[in-house]
Amino acid sequence: MNEQACSSLKRAETDLNRIYQQVLAAKASDADFVKAFREAQTAWISFRDAHIRSIHPDPDPRAYGSVYTMCRCGVLEQVTTQRAKELRRLWVDGAEEGDVCAGSCVTKTAKTPPERKK
Repeated sequence: MNEQACSSLKRAETDLNRIYQQVLAAKASDADFVKAFREAQTAWISFRDAHIRSIHPDPDPRAYGSVYTMCRCGVLEQVTTQRAKELRRLWVDGAEEGDVCAGSCVTKTAKTPPERKK
């Protein structure tokens, strides 16, 4: 169970890193964005680490029994997957066209329906 949970975490981390690199590559010419985006990711990593420490505050993992590794990997996989979804939504898939709050986010273009044959 530990291996399965931690393997899921590794896949989530790989996905997050791929999306993160994709966003950096797409916005490479915008130095202000790149700096802010890196700062945001660093802050997110600090949040992630503090979050897991708040769930398991005892520095000795044995305090939580044999399921500690599985539980820790499960929580980390969950928050990592959420972060990847958020990055994908904002800078890969994009906000709806006309969203005045989109800021630096990618904007989806409106899809026009195909013309009907007469």
